[in-house]
Amino acid sequence: MKSSRYAAAGVDIDAKMRAIAASKEAIRSTFTAGVIGDVGSFGGLFRPDFSRFKEPVLVASTDGVGTKLKVAAMAGRHDTCGADLVNHCVNDILVQGAEPLFFLDYVAVGRVEPGVIEEVIGSVARGCRENGCALIGGETAEMPGVYGDGDYDVAGTIVGVVDRSKILDGSRVRSGDVLVGLPSAGLHTNGYSLARRIFFDELGLSPGDPVKACGGRTVEDLLLAPHLSYLRTVRPLLDEGLVHAMAHITGGGFYDNLPRVMPEGVGATIKYGAWPMPPLFEFLAAKGKVGAEEMFRVFNMGIGMVLFVPAEKLTRVADILSRQEAYFYTIGNVHEGGREVTIDLERP
Repeated sequence: MKSSRYAAAGVDIDAKMRAIAASKEAIRSTFTAGVIGDVGSFGGLFRPDFSRFKEPVLVASTDGVGTKLKVAAMAGRHDTCGADLVNHCVNDILVQGAEPLFFLDYVAVGRVEPGVIEEVIGSVARGCRENGCALIGGETAEMPGVYGDGDYDVAGTIVGVVDRSKILDGSRVRSGDVLVGLPSAGLHTNGYSLARRIFFDELGLSPGDPVKACGGRTVEDLLLAPHLSYLRTVRPLLDEGLVHAMAHITGGGFYDNLPRVMPEGVGATIKYGAWPMPPLFEFLAAKGKVGAEEMFRVFNMGIGMVLFVPAEKLTRVADILSRQEAYFYTIGNVHEGGREVTIDLERP
């Protein structure tokens, strides 16, 4: 094909179409029984099987990966953040009791680079496969002038389903409930603007530098640790009705996310020291001179999901989690209050 004015302006349609074509098999690998059609249609078609639901309710959520992508770009590792995106979205609808049906992705770049788009979409596809979620459509946009060369952004929309009678909306939470924390793998997808400033701007570290205080792991390994999905861990608990509510600890940390599922009349106290604090968070607090309250607001502090469990069902919850060899910690409790979250900073 002759050189085009559009390509000269920074948009290479042929390169984009090659990248999409190279990603087709990865996308098809996510297809579940409900998918109708193939890759490349104007809209994704999905025929859900609601036969096992009495009153199915669709649950949808949209999110992005944030500035974790800057670390991925610096490290030249593009095969992780797409799965982070899917897992984040899965957790967001999981807290309402929903299981995923399908996913749509959006990838925007300054300039299509060979291999990068395929790695990003392949990572999204991997996250979808691992969560039983079909990737049925999306958009790849080359936007010079909006994004610089080497820059890209990834966002996604998930749609899931839950039986209306099993929706978790926080209304069941009551004083006496126990807070059970499921550990994170690291920062997940929040707090990266601050973490990047501390690691790269203030400490002058590079992605490949080892961090002695964190067991010698490199900066990029610490910051690109995956955002975990809690679907398989939590699903058996939901099937038995053992959880009153759940909070995904994302932007806003404990202070902003727990109240999202707490009704009027109750508060929550988190016991600092009730779980082993990953060295990464202690490193950020010390080197960045970040106070405890801000740490608990910006970061997940090693806890990615909090379960509100009725005290009388705690033994059963612990038994199910232990059978899965899942780590969990009793990190606090619910009491009478005004939807406030208190962090008890006195270590045992």
